[in-house]
Amino acid sequence: MCGIAGIMSLGAASAEWPRQLAAMTDAIRLRGPDGEGAWINADEGIALGHRRLSIIDTSNAGHQPMTAQSGRYVITYNGEIYNFGELREALDAEHGHIHWRGHSDTEVLIEAISHWGVAHTLERATGMFGFALWDRKDRELTLARDRMGEKPLYYGWQGAGLAAVMLFGSDLAALEAHPSLDRSINPAAVEALTTFGYIPAPLSIYRSVRKLLPGSFVTFTHGGDRGGLAASYWSLAGELIASQSCEPLTGDEAVSELEAVLARAVKRQMVADVPLGAFLSGGVDSSTIVALMQAQSDRPVKTFTIGYAEKAYDESAAARGIARHLGTDHHEFIIGSSDALAVVPDLPHIYSEPFADSSQIPTYLISRYAREHVTVSLSGDGGDELLAGYNRYTLTSRAWSKLEKLPLALRKVLARSLTALPAPAINRAGTAFVPGKVRLLGDKLHKIGSVLDSETIEDVYARLLASGNTDGIDLRSILSQLPAGQALPAGWGPIRAMQLRDMLGYLPDDILTKVDRAGMANSLETRVPMLDPDVVRLTMRMPADTLIRDGAGKWPLRQVLARLVPENLTSGPKMGFGVPIDSWLRGPLRDWAESLLDSAESDLSEVVDMRRARKLWGEHLSGDSNRQHQLWPVLMLAGWKARS
Repeated sequence: MCGIAGIMSLGAASAEWPRQLAAMTDAIRLRGPDGEGAWINADEGIALGHRRLSIIDTSNAGHQPMTAQSGRYVITYNGEIYNFGELREALDAEHGHIHWRGHSDTEVLIEAISHWGVAHTLERATGMFGFALWDRKDRELTLARDRMGEKPLYYGWQGAGLAAVMLFGSDLAALEAHPSLDRSINPAAVEALTTFGYIPAPLSIYRSVRKLLPGSFVTFTHGGDRGGLAASYWSLAGELIASQSCEPLTGDEAVSELEAVLARAVKRQMVADVPLGAFLSGGVDSSTIVALMQAQSDRPVKTFTIGYAEKAYDESAAARGIARHLGTDHHEFIIGSSDALAVVPDLPHIYSEPFADSSQIPTYLISRYAREHVTVSLSGDGGDELLAGYNRYTLTSRAWSKLEKLPLALRKVLARSLTALPAPAINRAGTAFVPGKVRLLGDKLHKIGSVLDSETIEDVYARLLASGNTDGIDLRSILSQLPAGQALPAGWGPIRAMQLRDMLGYLPDDILTKVDRAGMANSLETRVPMLDPDVVRLTMRMPADTLIRDGAGKWPLRQVLARLVPENLTSGPKMGFGVPIDSWLRGPLRDWAESLLDSAESDLSEVVDMRRARKLWGEHLSGDSNRQHQLWPVLMLAGWKARS
């Protein structure tokens, strides 16, 4: 795992480029603390920078930027190619024995591109990556990103005319270190952030910067069109369509196939020349990954669990039991509120683009603790999206099956009725007068009202995903600015449609962003075996009634785990990485939040409705409503804007 950065110009390079490139790579030094490199060609108008976190071939033979043996290509690359050994053998077989300088995956990648071209190499490579490739012969810059979006890549033209430069990098911090960056905030990105908690690709917080979409690459020719030539080398919809020609996988066959394919993916991702371990939460996904790791390891796997002093959020006991059964070298870190609260002011620096999934706090903490023991950690992320593990899939499907039977006009009337009174007033009435003292009744009724007038199941799902109450938010307008969904093959139902939406947006732009930034802030490489292309391809062949049984998702994965770990150790409820943000905002974080909201009045008034934000803050402080989901994105945005 590493960090990359670079500059491309329409004319010759500036004499300032060495200093500017050094500033860009220095800004991302935590992504690669083991070394740095630069390759600048003033005449060709290109500069490539690199920060190295040594994982495979820690010798100088893996130093970057790296030049191909032919001299034509130069690459700066972030990530891991897990099948680099197979690609190396294929290159030797097809083109005679190549005189390899080392055994790094970077060298295999650039030599593959030299012999096969960019598109064919990307189609054959299995891994996570973002890279910049300079073709010295055709004077072309190619930026590429892995299939599922595990690794980030930002880029954008800055300036006008011959003075314009293209800036690119693994992290927005690299681009911010360059004096030419246009820092105008993108209102569409702010709308998405405050609604969903993250900024989806290709949007970024800046108007002048884009995020490269997963599974794609873009090529810029020196002196050519500034828009570049974009291409997709892989798509989820394409995998779904291809799966139609295969027999559906059901029952025991689905379980056995999943176990075999996932075991191969885990084995490939356990290759490293540095200490390696795994996150273990005690849930189905991480427990399965750890069990498959231990089954293929000749020594105890190092596992890491974070626990809470607050028992309502603690699930370390479940992880401890699984670790004991599997015989792992288990490390458990119990944190109190003070540990978590200490991280909050640093979040805008850790996540250089505004990001508002509050589980970013424990994710950062477990990465920090794991880095004390290992340099690489595997995780169980991706299982909920691939195998329909979220309860919201079945809830949305059931809700829509009932809603669509009612006339839209009637549903609109009902929606207005449920939201006619302010939620805090209903909350107070519910607490005081309703039997059983229903908590936050108004918030619940407003949430129901927000979906009643939906015209499609897509609308229902989007509104359920929105951050709390959607009063005053034009969801349809926001959704129209997001990347268009990919058409599903005929016959696929709503469950698959919701999975696809999450795999295209929520997974790369929230889950994988959270894990990447938390890991890299601690110089820890994180790997996600669930997202191996073979695993993804296999799950596309599993019908919804195979994925979901008795109202619970991930049925095939649960059966795999049952073969490896006694069911009594894995039958408890999964709590996830929850943190009590709601109570913290009324208590120890109150002054911090107040200060940020004050600064936002002037700094963000053009892109955020601060009157609404202040209203929500007052409702939250009163205890009449829980507004953490609407407030946290505003606070993260304000903290990001106020960075020193």
